[in-house]
Amino acid sequence: MIRPPDPRHIDADVRIGYPASRKIPSRRLTIGRGALLRSGTTIYEGSWIGDHLETGHHVVIREENVLGHDVSIWNNTTIDYGCKIRNRVRIHCNVYVAQFTILEDDVFLAPGVTIANDPHPGCAFSRRCMQGPRLERGVQVGVNVTIAPFVTIGAGTLVGAGAVVTRDLPPGVFACGNPARPVKALDSLTCSTGWTPAPYPDGKILED
Repeated sequence: MIRPPDPRHIDADVRIGYPASRKIPSRRLTIGRGALLRSGTTIYEGSWIGDHLETGHHVVIREENVLGHDVSIWNNTTIDYGCKIRNRVRIHCNVYVAQFTILEDDVFLAPGVTIANDPHPGCAFSRRCMQGPRLERGVQVGVNVTIAPFVTIGAGTLVGAGAVVTRDLPPGVFACGNPARPVKALDSLTCSTGWTPAPYPDGKILED
């Protein structure tokens, strides 16, 4: 088993460098410092992963992925092959990230999010046209959201629980429904808990 340098902790039944059944250009696996990998995690060969990766239980990270620094992936989640996941991305439990998906910095995926990449499942030409969505910086996705192939969700947008995203969404909005549509600007939301007047000050999920 490949052992990352200076790990925080690696449980005994973690599998690192699992052989890919596909032909890939390089089988080299790089994992940065400070990894915390919990039981049942399987990381395939042929990926590049930055510092401080943290996984929950039974996480699968397939081959040919690029993950940035400080990425967290929680229980029973699969990252399929060929994805680009940048820094400080948080992916919660029971999430499926399809091949060729791009998640930019500070994206959050809540439990049960499903990301698709095949516009015509079962078609003989599917492998030629598969493409996951692109979630730009700071996108926040609620529980049980489905995101269709080829979609771009603009920076800082919040997608409400249960939405089905079938077309592009602009940056800085709250969107919900099936199909998901922008409902209001992010800076017009009010905080339902009363802890703060607005959940995202100045209409920003993250500070610059």
